[in-house]
Order: sequence, then C-alpha cells, then structure tokens
Amino acid sequence: MALQWYIIHTYSGYENRVKETLEKRIKAFGLEDKITQILIPTEKVVEVKKGKKVESVKKFFPGYILIQMEMDDHLWHFVRNTPKVTGFVGGKKPKPLTDEEVEEILSQVKTSREKPKAEIKFAPNDKVKIIDGPFKNFIGTVEEVNADKGTVRVMVTIFGRSTPVELGFLKVEKV
Repeated sequence: MALQWYIIHTYSGYENRVKETLEKRIKAFGLEDKITQILIPTEKVVEVKKGKKVESVKKFFPGYILIQMEMDDHLWHFVRNTPKVTGFVGGKKPKPLTDEEVEEILSQVKTSREKPKAEIKFAPNDKVKIIDGPFKNFIGTVEEVNADKGTVRVMVTIFGRSTPVELGFLKVEKV
C-alpha cells in the first residue's frame, strides 16, 4: 500500500502530547517505514496585549492531527490505541485526504510561517481607540473589517466631521 494522509481525532489540547507519544511508539515498534509523518497544522498570530505585539502559535484544527501512513488493520489499532487518541476521522474505514486537501493545508501552514496573521478581534460597530499613527488616541467606530488585508475602516470625528480611516489591526484596540 502507498503512504496516504489521514486525520486523527485527539483530546483537545493534547495534540502535541499525542504526537510525541506516537513518535516514541513508532520508533519502539520499528514502524518508521509505515508511519512517516505526523503534522499538527499551526499558524502564527500577532496580537496586541498590554500595548505590545505578541506573536503566538494557534492550531488550525484543534483536536486533530494529520498522519501519513500505510493504512492496515494493525496500524489502525496501533494508532487508535495511543493514549488521548479518540479515533480516526471516518471511523473504522477512514478515508484518506486527497492530494489537493493536503496541498491546501500545507500551503496554509507555509503562508502562515512567512507572514503571521493578525488576530481579528473587531466587528462592525465596535468602539475602538487608535493607538498608533497620526490619529493616535482618537476614538472611532469600526465600519468595515478586511481580514485578508488585516485592516479595519474606522469612522473618526475630525473637526466635527465623520471621516473614514483605514488602519491595520495592530493600530487599534477595543474600548
């Protein structure tokens, strides 16, 4: 059989521990040629906490791990009986991911490593304070959120007139 990617469901928050346990068990049982990769898809997220930029890592799919393996009954039981693993997505006959699905996930992970994404904490009509730039300390209302560009359009009052200002997520904070 050929190596294919499958999804394992784990206890949420135990993904790293399950990965470590699986890697140790694979080495102990000499299954390195049958189970070749274990991946926890993550992304870098930039947030502002207490006025400082903080970079953190978040999981794309909390509670799930991708595993590249040759599926058979023995390996299904081997993985399934790992502590904190609840099973494969698909049950007793899990369906492997398509090449396109795997490429999409790996592409998201690679893009996130190259350019961390700002965490979206805003919605239209939220009151925000501008914390950087020429409009620093102005209070405004979020009119539009553009997640792709990482910007918000904020309506601020300048000289008694409402004016739209486009700002990055890291230049505003909720009031």
